[in-house]
Amino acid sequence: MLSQEEKWLLEEKYNGEKSEAFFADCEKLKAGIPLAYLIGYIPFLNAKIYLDSNPLIPRPETEFWVEKSLTEIRKISETERDVKILDLCAGSGCIGIGILKNCPDLKLDFIEIDQKHQITIEKNCHLNNINTNLYRVLIGDLFSPLTDEKYDFILSNPPYIDPKLDRTEESVKNNEPEIALYGGDDGVKIIEEIITETPQYLKPKGQLWLEHEPEQVEKITELAKIHFSIITHKDQYGVQRFSQLVLE
Repeated sequence: MLSQEEKWLLEEKYNGEKSEAFFADCEKLKAGIPLAYLIGYIPFLNAKIYLDSNPLIPRPETEFWVEKSLTEIRKISETERDVKILDLCAGSGCIGIGILKNCPDLKLDFIEIDQKHQITIEKNCHLNNINTNLYRVLIGDLFSPLTDEKYDFILSNPPYIDPKLDRTEESVKNNEPEIALYGGDDGVKIIEEIITETPQYLKPKGQLWLEHEPEQVEKITELAKIHFSIITHKDQYGVQRFSQLVLE
């Protein structure tokens, strides 16, 4: 009897054919290799996100808040020309591609620290029919590749896991990139850098959308109050998972 994950693997990757390769993948699945890595892609906001370089696997919680951000982005797009978006800590590029797939007239930059994910982001843009004139893929640590750019929205799923909370699944710890998971001793080191540096890269009334742990809300609110108004939102599971910071 196949498990649910094995059934998905069979249909998505092997078109229902129980080949030798399928059973080899079933063994990898049992060993803890994430299903999304074995299939090779994952759906995200009407896009198909390939995971060739084994970036962080896009989560439903991230898809949820990016979809919420689209409402704000569309609202600004109705009154502003040349709306610019930054997908910071881009990984697979899922956030930016999800935005461009649904708002195809925007300009967007991806920034990712790990050079090996550049080809994956470019592949995902190409296979999702994103116009090459609409985006740039920049490699560097947070805002380091930028000079005087200003954005209407900065969207980020940064490394924010606090290792002390110890609730990360073993398959995630063992297979997904550590650099994309852990945000320092309390999980907010990268978040603090982002909140501190963001004001110089936002247009007036620009917005920063951040994913985080619910335990980090108090610290994030404290960091944000110098330059931003802040609203923290719950995800589809009722968890305080993301915050919307508006530059004042």
